[in-house]
Amino acid sequence: MPRIDATLLDIDGTLVDSNDAHARAWVDTLAQFGHEVPFERVRSLIGKGGDKLLMQTAGIDKNSPEGKRIDKARAERFMRSYLPHLKAFPKARELLVRMREDGLMLVVATSAKKAEMDALLEICGATDLVQHQTSSEDAEKSKPDPDIIQAALETAHVAASAALMLGDTPYDIEAARRAGVDTVAVRSGGWDTEALDGAIAIYDDVADLLSRYPDSPLGRRRT
Repeated sequence: MPRIDATLLDIDGTLVDSNDAHARAWVDTLAQFGHEVPFERVRSLIGKGGDKLLMQTAGIDKNSPEGKRIDKARAERFMRSYLPHLKAFPKARELLVRMREDGLMLVVATSAKKAEMDALLEICGATDLVQHQTSSEDAEKSKPDPDIIQAALETAHVAASAALMLGDTPYDIEAARRAGVDTVAVRSGGWDTEALDGAIAIYDDVADLLSRYPDSPLGRRRT
């Protein structure tokens, strides 16, 4: 197996238990604008960019006047009502420390807005550990398109063959695959093993991955 030099990090559902909160913020905001969408429908799309979620749930272009109003209201609602209650998954920071000690570069590759990304990194104690960051503002198309993964690779000056993605959704896996990057997945975001098909390894959560780190792709592909 080729040696890896960087881990591309998703945050929501991977390092922070936030996927349900994102879904509720979308459901509440869509209802505010007269679009009743079931929680389960929204929840199944968390991990995709907001542009795709808005189109697939309400048929609204995010760049339209209504789309811009909804997007702004959703972001404000999430930051105000949901973010203060979020917690990192157990051992999230410890896993990041282990990877840094192992010589891995840590690069955020998230569909979240930059303000949300910064706040979520603070929650999981990762601000001082992450070396590069890419968010929705750095990519023309959101996950599962590969743009964010490609932007992360370019920002870190790392080849796709020298990186692994750590994520929790099928959209992470697809985006990474389309950029030529393999994915290590965790089930903590709400998707089961079948839904995460395509990952080269799957763990319950970051604590499970840390406990088996030496034999994981992250550990084995550093030697």
